[in-house]
Amino acid sequence: MDLRIFTEPQQGASYDTLLSVARATEELGFDAFFRSDHYLKMGGVDGLPGPTDAWITLAGLARETSRIRLGTLMTAGTFRLPGVLAIQVAQVDAMSGGRVELGLGAGWYAAEHTAYGIPFPKEKFSRLEEQLAIVTGLWETPAGETFSHEGVHYRLTDSPALPKPAQRRVPVLLGGMGKERTPRLAARYADEFNVPFASAEDSADQFGRVRRAAEEAGRKPDDLVYSNALVACVGRDDAEVARRAAAIGREVEELKANGLAGTPEEVVEKIGRYAATGSSRIYLQILDLDDLDHLELIADRVLPRVR
Repeated sequence: MDLRIFTEPQQGASYDTLLSVARATEELGFDAFFRSDHYLKMGGVDGLPGPTDAWITLAGLARETSRIRLGTLMTAGTFRLPGVLAIQVAQVDAMSGGRVELGLGAGWYAAEHTAYGIPFPKEKFSRLEEQLAIVTGLWETPAGETFSHEGVHYRLTDSPALPKPAQRRVPVLLGGMGKERTPRLAARYADEFNVPFASAEDSADQFGRVRRAAEEAGRKPDDLVYSNALVACVGRDDAEVARRAAAIGREVEELKANGLAGTPEEVVEKIGRYAATGSSRIYLQILDLDDLDHLELIADRVLPRVR
């Protein structure tokens, strides 16, 4: 099981805070640092000092880390034109020496669009389909050739399809709990499929849908990585778990029911339930980004027991 650190900076984090977490991620032996792509806080936090842009953040971290993978869970398709996104991701991939992964979703948070003047189209899923076709098509076009796309939402004519990423193929992550269109889209474009904040049982059901869709599309189901995103709240004892739960405004029992919470032994046992579904990667949602001791505990007492 790979363990990756997943942050939600819209809840309140500066670039310097994110850099500290990314450096700890690398030094402690985790596989990757990922972040959400949002411009507005959620819930009862103040969100200070304000939002940071996902791909600007990752560009900075690309130059200040050397080993960990870097990516988004998920980039909002409503925020960027697909041609521009392809350029951004390819550039950050080059800046990192080929360590970038692109999680791409349709976008859903209407309030952040209203707050920052970003159009919020009604038809988001069909746009996502075209975005995936364009981004991957631009990257896959051989050097010296051009790429064109004539779609309902986007039209590209004779694009030079440059720059190219450093990697031969930037891994593409898709996810969600949609029962029909989402698995079909994953079967066509995804290298990894992620189920966010769901039980092991619901994850197993969704992974099964994606596997069937992959077979129907002529792909081997095991060609995809299957992963989960889960909130983490780990403590050496019950008191430390309760302190960390209070720091993020959550209840211990709710966290144990819906995330990876408890002592290291409890968390290792629950990770095993997800491994049994076919999940081989977990994104640990870390909500208190100032608590680096939390990462150290997970690295010391959980990570060695699940690899």
